[in-house]
Amino acid sequence: MTCWVARPRAAARTPRGVIVFQEGVGVNDYLRDVAGRFAARGFTAIAPEMFHRSGDGVELAYGDIEAQKPHRSKVSAGTIAADATAAYTWLTSVGGVGDAVAAIGFCMGGRCAFIANASLPLKAAVSFYGGIMQTDLPLAAKQSSRILMFWAGRDANILPEHTRAVADALDAAEKDNAQITFSYADHGFFCDARPVYNEGAARQAWALTSEYFRVQFGDPD
Repeated sequence: MTCWVARPRAAARTPRGVIVFQEGVGVNDYLRDVAGRFAARGFTAIAPEMFHRSGDGVELAYGDIEAQKPHRSKVSAGTIAADATAAYTWLTSVGGVGDAVAAIGFCMGGRCAFIANASLPLKAAVSFYGGIMQTDLPLAAKQSSRILMFWAGRDANILPEHTRAVADALDAAEKDNAQITFSYADHGFFCDARPVYNEGAARQAWALTSEYFRVQFGDPD
């Protein structure tokens, strides 16, 4: 599995790592930029190519759903957990961050972050408009850390009943979670490479994510 890695410019006094999970278009410039943002905050960031079973270096156009289908068909909860474990193992060994690891994901990657948080002893997890499936809901009881979840009120595919099912499952399992819906934003609002990019929602979501990570890991060096 090929991965994109972004490292801090200087060795952090308190090493920390984050797995950055891709959207359904692959590890592209946008995702590499997000990894770089975390590196600037003292994290060693790794973005695994989740489509490695169907191709290497897969980068697709936004909106080209047909092109995504053969790659998505190779991705399951099991492969996600396996790939997340491989990225985690790299961070905690070669990456040298100990067990101070978080996960964040967008769209398809939002589901990956949810699954990773149920598979690994993460210290933090963030899911942006992740398509959590009905079959994923039992994983709510296995979440290892508090999970911060962002949703878009204008999302045509992830509806209020879907987000409520996720929140209810987490609450029923008594797992710490925060559910935030930007009523005026659409699916993909955080991505500045998409026409649906919403600067206001993106900036607020980044501020909340940054503060959550600061609480979980301490102030950046």
